[in-house]
Order: sequence, then structure tokens, then C-alpha cells
Amino acid sequence: MDSQLIIDVRPKEVAMALLEDRKLVEFQREKSNSSCAVGDIYLGKVRKIMPGLNAAFVDIGSGQDAFLHYYDLGMEFGATENYLKMIAQGRNLPPLTKVAPGVALPREGKIENVLSAGQTLLVQVTKEPISTKGARLSTTLSLAGRSMVLFPFGNKVSVSKKISSKEEGKRLKSLIQSIKPEGFTVVIRTSAIGKKALELHAELNRLVNRWNDSVKKLPRAKAPALICAEPNRALSLLRDTFSAATYTEIAINDKDMYGAIKDYISTIAPDSTDIVSYYDNSKPIFDHYDVTRQVKSLFGRTVTYKGGAYLIIEKTEAMHVVDVNSGNRSRKSNAQEDTALDVNLSAAEELARQLRLRDMGGIIVVDFIDMNDPQHCKQLYDHMRALMKTDRAKHNILPLSKFCVMQITRQRVREATTEHTEETCPTCMGTGKMQASILLVEQIEKKVADLIENHNVRQCNLHVNPYVAAYLQRHEIFSPSEFSRWRKKYSRGLKLVEDQSIAFLDYKFYDKEGNDLDVFDD
Repeated sequence: MDSQLIIDVRPKEVAMALLEDRKLVEFQREKSNSSCAVGDIYLGKVRKIMPGLNAAFVDIGSGQDAFLHYYDLGMEFGATENYLKMIAQGRNLPPLTKVAPGVALPREGKIENVLSAGQTLLVQVTKEPISTKGARLSTTLSLAGRSMVLFPFGNKVSVSKKISSKEEGKRLKSLIQSIKPEGFTVVIRTSAIGKKALELHAELNRLVNRWNDSVKKLPRAKAPALICAEPNRALSLLRDTFSAATYTEIAINDKDMYGAIKDYISTIAPDSTDIVSYYDNSKPIFDHYDVTRQVKSLFGRTVTYKGGAYLIIEKTEAMHVVDVNSGNRSRKSNAQEDTALDVNLSAAEELARQLRLRDMGGIIVVDFIDMNDPQHCKQLYDHMRALMKTDRAKHNILPLSKFCVMQITRQRVREATTEHTEETCPTCMGTGKMQASILLVEQIEKKVADLIENHNVRQCNLHVNPYVAAYLQRHEIFSPSEFSRWRKKYSRGLKLVEDQSIAFLDYKFYDKEGNDLDVFDD
């Protein structure tokens, strides 16, 4: 299976699309000014103790108090508290080997006996804010690398249970124990299999240095403060998924991001740097790789798949509900049970894709088409489990009920991805009434004249829907196209770009760096 990672960097957001055999399987958008990502470490301040919830609300500076449950205080809580106290007293960074572990917390303790309002804590985000809920926190701190995860305030080496070879597990554990500095626990990931000592030592040093560089902020930090930020989501995705055997291309339309990703690939897979490419074309990168069309077709309430069958996906406050419909398939076969099984098996394939694509979490209830044969129900259950093996999120699948309903729970660490696939008319704004479409060309020309004559913009890209672009470039028998006339009259630096993400009667102007020129609107 070939995998492509397409990264669209814009002034206000970064969008990432993961394609497998040209099919969109993961899609994420991240605001450029977004905060509170999973893995970020903060110096927080306790705002309020909630004995009834056995939890505390902590201010981490994100504008919304984060949630810290007693069970998330972790075994190293005492050590982190002693670490902060030593810094407060001496305003220097003590070595981790000098930090006392502290008293172990009782399993069924009370948070009011441990924390108090105004107390400062070192915390890490384990779940991003979702809807009205703030981020979820833990005091167990970790720094994730490709081959290992580093935990300060410990002194152990553990091997992932997914490493099935006992010999390889022993080799890796012995190797890490010989190079690991005191004061850290290391968990070895499956990506370490087959790695040599030099590679693992280099990665371990990078993680330790990252920790040391981050905690240097503590003596002068005033809560709330960000101490250690996770790499951008694109690098995090590569860290967890990259494989030279499957990735065939990583395309980025931003030079800074291109440089960062190329540098990262050169450290983990020097022989694969040639798969990283800089996309430098006026056509939007998502249009070039057919991402825009797939997003429009896959993120709606109704998703059509094999043979006219379709899924209806509804999101509620508590869960996602999926209804499987056979569409016109029921008319093509007299064998109702066989048809139901075929439709359900195909629905499971599309559902597994949708769970990853939309990053749906929590409880997912799926109403499959009724089947009477228990063997068919088991076949569908086994098929769904096999399909979900490639999903990195933790999940649990229950067998079908007698009503042919399947229940799935899937780890939720951030808000589910949503895309508005229905476009509101930019002229009528959803009222159903609009001015004559013939005036659109006149509006665009006035904007061109304003930018060039009043704001001295000599080079800009006009993004329009492909249908509008075709009209603007239409040549009549004895006269040039409308767009050619504009270039001759106003500026040769004006370029026309077909953009599938632009609504039919809408248009956008960008400068050559990709900045939105709507700032010049009156």
C-alpha cells in the first residue's frame, strides 16, 4: 500500500491529508494559533478543587480551565512537586537524581488532601478541549520519540508488549539500560526493532536534551506557562506512522515546513529524503492531489459507497450514530440474506475508513442491515475487527446485538474533524435570492482595479470556481477573453487560479506569498 502525506500550509491554518492508494483516509486541520495540543507540558495553577468529582480545575493559560482527576496524578507526582519546590528555593535546576521521589499516593485518596487552590503543578495535556469541555491533564510527564518514550522522574526500562520477539526485546532493553542517563524511565516502542545502538543513542540524547532545554524555563516561569510544546501535528503524524516501505511521497506547499520535515526525515531515514517534495504551483495543492473533491464527498451526512449503498452519520452530544442503507442494492438480488451480508461487509470497510478520516471518538453505534444467520453476524464482527487493526487509536468492538447493532468505543483525544460540504451561496447568503449572476464579472473587475490602482498590488492570484474560470477565459471570435483584457488593462502580474474549494459565485484574492488580500476590503 502506497501512502502519501499532503500538507497544505496557509496563513491561518495547516491542513494534512493522508492518502492510501490515492484514497483519503485521514484528514486534519490545525489553526496556526491553536494551543493546548496533546503532549504539551505546562506549568499550571490550580484554580478550584472539586471534591465531588475528586478532581481539580487547572489554569494552563488556554482560556479554558483544564481538568485533572485524582487518578491522573500519577506515581511521579511527589517527585515533580519536590522538583518544583527545589527550584523555588534555589532558582536553579537540580539534577533529577537529587530529587526525592515523595510519598506514594493512596489508590483511593481524596484530591483535597493533595492539592489546594493556587498551587503550581507540572502537567501534560492528554486530551485536547472538546466542545465545552477543557483539556484533560496528567502529572505523568513524557516525551515521545519515534523509537522510545522518555519519562523523567524514574529509573526503569520497559519494552512495548507489541514487540513479540523475546530476543529482540532483551537486546533492546539491555542496550537502552547501558546508555540511559539516571533519573529517566524509557519505554521502547516497536519502531526500535532492528535499530542499532548508534541510532537509539542519538534519539535518546535528543529527547533528554529536549527535556533539559524545556525545564530551563522553570526558574523564571510564572504559572500559567507553556514549558514544552509538542512538534507540529505533521511531524507528530510522521513520528508515529512513517515507514520508508510505505510512504512514497510527502508534498508540502510551504518552504519552512518543507525544510523542517526534510530535516526530520533525514534523521530517522536518511535514505528516504527524496520522497519529500516542495509543491510550487499556482493550482492549490489539495486540488492537484484530488483531496478537495474527496473531502467534499466524504464528510457529508450521507456517504455513498459500493453499489449505491450508503451510510448516514449523525453526531450527537453523547455519541455518533451510523445507519447502514442498502440503497438500490435490494432491487438487484432475490437473496435478501446474501445481499444484507454483502452490503454490511462493504459498510464495515467504509466505516473503518470514516472513523479514521473524521477521527470519531467516544461511543459509535452502528445500525447494520438485519441478518438472521448467526454465522453472517460473526463474519461481519470478525471483518470489522480485522479492518480496525490498522487504526492507531485505542478501540473496542462488541459483537452484534440481536437487532444487528454494533457498539464501538474509540479513543478520543481531540475534537472530531468536521468539514462543511454544503456551500452557502455567497451572493444570497442562504436566503434563496441573489442578484443577477452577470454582475459577478463586474464585481471582480472592480476589486481588481481597487487592488492595483488604490493599494498598489501589482502581483496577485485570483482564485475562482473552475466554472467561473472557464467563463473568464472564454474567447469570442473577434475579441479576447475577459481575463486577458484585465491583464492588459490593469497588470500582467494578475493570475487566474482554478480552485475547487471556492463556491460557485465566490472569489478570493491572494498575494504571491499566499496571504489573503481581503484585508483591503472597505
